[in-house]
Amino acid sequence: MDSQEMVQPQNDNAQVAQEKHLYASKEEVLERVKTLAHSEEEINKSELDHLKTAFYYLLNNERDAAQKAYIEQGGDPMQYVAVPDTTEEAFKAEMNIIKERRQQAFQQQEAEKQANLKRKQEIIERIKALTTTPEEAGNAYNEVKQLQQEWKDIKAVPAENASELWNNYKLCQEQFYDLLKMNFEAREYDFKKNLEQKTALCEAAEKLGNEEDVISAFHQLQELHNQYREIGPVAKELREEIWARFKQASTIVNKRHADHFDAIRQQEEENLAKKTALCEKVEAITTDDIKGNADWETKSKEIIDIQAEWKTIGFAPKAMNVKIFERFRTACDQFFTAKSEYFTKLKEQFQENIAKKEALVQQAQALQDSTEWKQTADKLVQLQKEWKTIGMVPRKIGDQLWNDFLAACNKFFEARNAATADERNEQQDNLVKKQDIVAQLKAFIEEEAEGLQQKVQALTEQYNAIGHVPFKEKDKLFREYHDTLDVLYKKMNKNRANRRLNAFKEGLKEVAKRGENAVETERQKMQRRYDAMKQELETYENNLNFLSASSKKGNTLIDELNRKVEKLRDELTLMKEKIKTMNNA
Repeated sequence: MDSQEMVQPQNDNAQVAQEKHLYASKEEVLERVKTLAHSEEEINKSELDHLKTAFYYLLNNERDAAQKAYIEQGGDPMQYVAVPDTTEEAFKAEMNIIKERRQQAFQQQEAEKQANLKRKQEIIERIKALTTTPEEAGNAYNEVKQLQQEWKDIKAVPAENASELWNNYKLCQEQFYDLLKMNFEAREYDFKKNLEQKTALCEAAEKLGNEEDVISAFHQLQELHNQYREIGPVAKELREEIWARFKQASTIVNKRHADHFDAIRQQEEENLAKKTALCEKVEAITTDDIKGNADWETKSKEIIDIQAEWKTIGFAPKAMNVKIFERFRTACDQFFTAKSEYFTKLKEQFQENIAKKEALVQQAQALQDSTEWKQTADKLVQLQKEWKTIGMVPRKIGDQLWNDFLAACNKFFEARNAATADERNEQQDNLVKKQDIVAQLKAFIEEEAEGLQQKVQALTEQYNAIGHVPFKEKDKLFREYHDTLDVLYKKMNKNRANRRLNAFKEGLKEVAKRGENAVETERQKMQRRYDAMKQELETYENNLNFLSASSKKGNTLIDELNRKVEKLRDELTLMKEKIKTMNNA
């Protein structure tokens, strides 16, 4: 036998893994698991780990998609319950069968290894017994050859005994051949045959260096090493040379195998970095600055897009794969939990507002057939004012409630108008008077005369002093009157803003005389006022988003809010100029 110390190829259990197959569905994974569970095919732990990871990856994707669809359809995330998956139960059952098979196989292998160990120890003792004298060694040559063949046929032994067992076997063989007194031709023939076999193994190992499948090449190399160990020695002067050649070929295969798994680990590290960045991106999305529904939807879309990007990234290192996923899921759950709580509170407020508006609808409907014109009209007007104080409700329900409320009011007022036909002539006269005032106001738009504000004020007082106009003309006249006033007020506000800014600059000089602290104190007051006005403007703008302008007679509140918004914007512009002036000071 070869006395050169044998070196096994690197056998890192963490690297030995079957090439990962990409599964398209849970059912495909389950079919593969069933095949392993009910066939005699050898079961590989790496493949089992991959099957388990692939199955739960697909299962979790389906559950995430179902939850997302549920939420997009308006479902409450807090009420969502995942539907049990029968495939998962079948998968667990088959995996249990595989686990039992592997346990039985392991116990059987261990028993076989112990039996193999015992028999190989007996072979070593027998060869030792045959090497006591040169004469006995020569007579026992054929028996030793049979023992060597039997040694080759015996399979694996316990790993903890393999090295010592092999060294003892090698030593006793070398002792046997050293004592063997046989003719030179027979000894040289034995060496020659062993050299031929080991040379063939070297050539096979060298070809594995070009094998495309590095995993397969690694396993084939292990088998070549097992065969090399079982071949007897070669001529002493050739032992180092033949072993060096085999070892060099093995080094190339082992390096390619190690490089392959290094590349996988590198890719997994890159995937971990990408997933960590996505976790940080979700964690950076806070709910502190969310003002309303639009902000919630914008940020929800951001997170859903991030979740879609997550699914395009492959596995992270095994030790971190579950941890990084839990971190990502926790960050997403925190946001959607906060969103659910917000909309739950909003729904509660909506329900309160709906109940209040339904009560007003019922009161209006109870009054719609009344003939007590004055008293009932006052009550309905009061109900309309109260309606305006109630907060938002969902648009679809709000429109229906408004239509019902307006229909009840209209029914009463139309009946009252029919019963008070004599008042129409007066209302027609009032219409002519108000139209004349609107015409005068329009003429002021191009006028640059002094005292414009006083003139406008006088006409508005006259307008307000005039009584009702025909109901059908009311909304048209109202819009025309207020649109004209809006233009005039904007013009006057601009002039007044300039005057106020100039007066402010003059007053600032007096403040500056009191020192830098006085200027800073005044600037801080104005900044707080500016922030408060800005918050008030955002509130009005948010309310406008929930109001419906679809009803012909439902624009009054919207017009009023729009005027307030415009006025606030002008005030904010002026305030901003004042702050800028103070910053320059």
